[in-house]
Amino acid sequence: MNTSLLTRGPSGGDVFARIIEALRNDGYIILNNVFAIEQLQRLFIDIKATDDRQFHAAGIGREQERHVNDFVRRDRIRWLDRSHAPVVFYLDWAEQLRQRLNRELFLGLFDYECHYAHYSKGAFYKRHVDAFKGLSNRRLSTILYLNPSWQAGDGGELVMYAGEGQTVLETVSPAFGSMALFLSEEFPHEVLPAKRSRYSLTGWFRINNTDSLNLDPPK
Repeated sequence: MNTSLLTRGPSGGDVFARIIEALRNDGYIILNNVFAIEQLQRLFIDIKATDDRQFHAAGIGREQERHVNDFVRRDRIRWLDRSHAPVVFYLDWAEQLRQRLNRELFLGLFDYECHYAHYSKGAFYKRHVDAFKGLSNRRLSTILYLNPSWQAGDGGELVMYAGEGQTVLETVSPAFGSMALFLSEEFPHEVLPAKRSRYSLTGWFRINNTDSLNLDPPK
């Protein structure tokens, strides 16, 4: 594995250093050109070729409290791991980032979980946070967008808020190859209704909450 290809984006520079500095100062970063066009096309072709039966309705909550709520979110997802060849390069990149984050920011990240997400026309995800303080093992959220030729009128933007109020921090178009990374507990966000199919590869770096009473992740 050529580590330099994982840490340097197609436009050059140390992408991981930019991510670390932004997380240290702001808690989030919006990036473009993290991956080469050939890599992005590989993921797009794969997600488009995925049989719809392999996607399932996304839920809210975790473990025993997890349930589907169409009022809150209407995306469909497919969980991914290293057995799925088209995403291995991306998981290699995530692993290199995990190690670098732990070394420089001492985040104690244990692993990374991710899925494809498909928002069909009209689908949305209302305002939420990816992790509640002290109650979740998700520490850092990542979203890589896989939407060629996305136009301003196509909707589906990620809206990030500054804390509990209504102040909008960022409005992110899900354009092909753009990527958002943010601390999972810190930033409420929503996905506005998509006006055509919207695809992403969404994931979370997690800490390990295993103790004498609980196994994390649960078997």
